[in-house]
Amino acid sequence: MHDTIKNLINIEKKIKSILNSLNYKNTPNIIAVSKTFPIEEILPLIEHGHLHFGENKVQEALNKWSDIKKNKPDIKIHLIGKLQTNKVKFAVKLFDYIHSVDSKKLAKKIADEQIKIKKKINTFIQVNIGNEDQKSGINKNELDDLVKFCKEIDLIVNGLMCIPPLNLDSDYFFKEMKKLNEYYGFKDLSMGMSSDYLKALENSATYIRIGSKIFGSRI
Repeated sequence: MHDTIKNLINIEKKIKSILNSLNYKNTPNIIAVSKTFPIEEILPLIEHGHLHFGENKVQEALNKWSDIKKNKPDIKIHLIGKLQTNKVKFAVKLFDYIHSVDSKKLAKKIADEQIKIKKKINTFIQVNIGNEDQKSGINKNELDDLVKFCKEIDLIVNGLMCIPPLNLDSDYFFKEMKKLNEYYGFKDLSMGMSSDYLKALENSATYIRIGSKIFGSRI
C-alpha cells in the first residue's frame, strides 16, 4: 500500500475517533492538498477512490488535472489559494470549489463567468479572522456586506473559510469562525490543516485541508 493511502487511512481513523467522542454524525470532507506534488504522487490516492483535492495555483492545477477530470468527473478540485481576477475564467472551468472569495469584485467576476459557461460553482468566503495585514481574506466587519452581495448576484456560498494566524492558538479563531458561520446559516465551514485539523473538527469544520500529513513535507 502506498504511503499516501496509509496516511489518509490513519487520518480517517483519527477523525472517526474524535467524531465519536463529540457525538457528531457528519463526516467531514478531507481535501488532500496536492499543490506542488507531481501527479505520480497523487495517482495512488485517486485509484484508492479519494475524491477531494486542493490546489493553490490555477495554472498548475490546469496542467495537472484537466485530463484526469475528463476521465474521472467525480473528482472535486478545490482552489484554496488566492485567486486573481484575471485567472477567474480559467479557474471556473476547472475547479468545483473556490475557497478564497474575499471581495465583491472577485465574487462578481466568478458569478459572471459561471453564467457564460453554464456551470454553477461552489464558493467559500475567506475571512481574515486574525486581522493580519499580510493575509488574504475579508475583514469580519465587512463580511455582512459581502454575504448580501453574493446572494444578490446568485453566487453559491457554501460557507466561510479561514487560515488562523501562525504561532497562536487556532482554537480561539476556530470558535469565532464557528459562531460566524452559524450566524449566517451556512451549512459548510472550511478550516483546519495538517497541524490543527482536530481542533477544527471540534468547531464543526466540514472541509479540512490536509497536505503534509498525507503527502509528506514539501521541498
